[in-house]
Amino acid sequence: MKRTFIAAVALTMGLASCDNLLDLDPKSDISQTDYFQTESDLQLFSNSFYNNLLDKSPYDDQSDLYVQQTLSDEILGGTNRIPPASGGGWTWTDLRKMNTLLAYVNQCDDKAAVIKYTALTRFFRAFFYFEKVKRFGDVPWYDVELGSADESLYKPRDSRELVMTHMIEDIDYAIENLPSKAEETSSPFRVNRYAAMALKAQFCLYEGTYRKYHGVSLEGHDYTYYLEQAAAAAKQLMDDGQYSLYNTGHPESDYLTLFAEEDANPDEYILAIKFDYGLNIYHNATAHTLVPTQGRPGLTRKMVNTYLMADGTPFTDQPGWQEMTFLEETQNRDPRLAQSIRTPGYTRIGETEVLAPDLSVSVTGYQPIKFVQEPTASGGNVDRNDRSTCDLPVYRYAEVLLNYAEAKAELGTLTQDDLEESINLIRQRAGMPDLDLAYANAHPDRYLSDPETGYDNVTGQNQGVILEIRRERAIELNQEGFRFDDLVRWKAGKCIDQALTGMYFPGAGEYDLSGDGKPDVILYNSGTARPADQTGVLIYEIGNEILLSDGDQGYVDYHQNIARAGFNEERDYLYPIPTNERSLNPNLTQNPGWDDGLDF
Repeated sequence: MKRTFIAAVALTMGLASCDNLLDLDPKSDISQTDYFQTESDLQLFSNSFYNNLLDKSPYDDQSDLYVQQTLSDEILGGTNRIPPASGGGWTWTDLRKMNTLLAYVNQCDDKAAVIKYTALTRFFRAFFYFEKVKRFGDVPWYDVELGSADESLYKPRDSRELVMTHMIEDIDYAIENLPSKAEETSSPFRVNRYAAMALKAQFCLYEGTYRKYHGVSLEGHDYTYYLEQAAAAAKQLMDDGQYSLYNTGHPESDYLTLFAEEDANPDEYILAIKFDYGLNIYHNATAHTLVPTQGRPGLTRKMVNTYLMADGTPFTDQPGWQEMTFLEETQNRDPRLAQSIRTPGYTRIGETEVLAPDLSVSVTGYQPIKFVQEPTASGGNVDRNDRSTCDLPVYRYAEVLLNYAEAKAELGTLTQDDLEESINLIRQRAGMPDLDLAYANAHPDRYLSDPETGYDNVTGQNQGVILEIRRERAIELNQEGFRFDDLVRWKAGKCIDQALTGMYFPGAGEYDLSGDGKPDVILYNSGTARPADQTGVLIYEIGNEILLSDGDQGYVDYHQNIARAGFNEERDYLYPIPTNERSLNPNLTQNPGWDDGLDF
């Protein structure tokens, strides 16, 4: 997955001057006597880690729950995914910079700064390797700066157990030595010890569940060790009491507001990416969902079905749920549904005009609104939909709570008290009933366990609560860049092959999507007269301008005629090593199932 970052505003000018410096070979062109002497040197050198590694557009990652007009190669599968000649995530420049800083950091006379930036760099080295392990599995571990003639460049891949062991060493050092929240004055835009705890919980949960569901058995630690590490790191963060969920007592708006405000909420955002209109630092979340040339994204029907009813019962237990129209299916649901997509009565933040879902900019009709700001946010009276400046989360407290609950559930040690201090805090912010452990396990959700719509490899006494935690994770972390990685670690790639459909339309006719009693969409059958144009009304010919799953009725099925080869269970959980890299280093083995034409 993509990992890039915009550094804190206060350091923007420093970044600009440092970038040129970082383009040079550190050993040959940065004098050891002239650089790494002060805290400022260390800070400037490390700024590129933020800039290069963290994700500036998590909101557009596709999966079974969120698609765009053009499907990603991962969803298309088959020959749409081939080993690249180069690139493909196999880049090591940032690691070399990290090892350079660690090699020279002791030249700084400020010993407190030495400890701080050693810890920061080891945090990012753990982060860097987490991305590599997720993508490739086994990878070479390097913890020293290498020259172009170093024989270690041609070594084989190290086992993921060795890499994970070193990652834990790095992150434990970071947790011990990074500044606290109070000590880091630019929080939440700078890594502190709590960001390190969040990262540890995240990558240990990933590794534990990956090993459990993939049946990975390596010499060293088993999956329970990593799940225990994940739960402990999350619990340490929780018990320290420095963070809490953003909650003003308005469950109908708090979730939406959290992601649309200009400034990252310092109580919930542990680490965030800073954007600023005045400094021309933007992202594209608003335009992505409002402009027809920006992808036409939409949640899938499966995702919408996942949201519970307001009373906490499954939507898919309602009679006739399969053929409910948009006005019917959006009634009395988890309030986060109306804060994730346009539902009847929707208005932009700061506006009064009621807006219907716009099928011209959403291929499913379920038009996202998360990260969508008011039209003139921080820009005076200028409509600047193409310049979003709400800060984006890297780690937030809700994810830590979800990680804690999942790790405990997968270990089989989850208690109702654990739920009260994790999942149920999230549900209470949303105005939803609490999750009851005994009830969930006695009544596993059929929709979530069905192989056509859910996860059929979740079994055991905690099946019900694990499914509910996965539901909560999908809803709470929607559009935050986690879903594909989650499917990989759960060995749930077959979810990618499930239906990518949208709204249900029972046939030709007029449809009110905004709830004002007036039509917003008119569908007509091929061979019949096209209805007269109406202001603000979209008119589509069924089978030509709009595709439905069952011909003249059914779910919006934009990708109906797009060939999808399917998720390859023997291949697609890992990415291929680029062929040029294997040609340069024959000791690099290729990942299973990938044919790169090389015979070694």
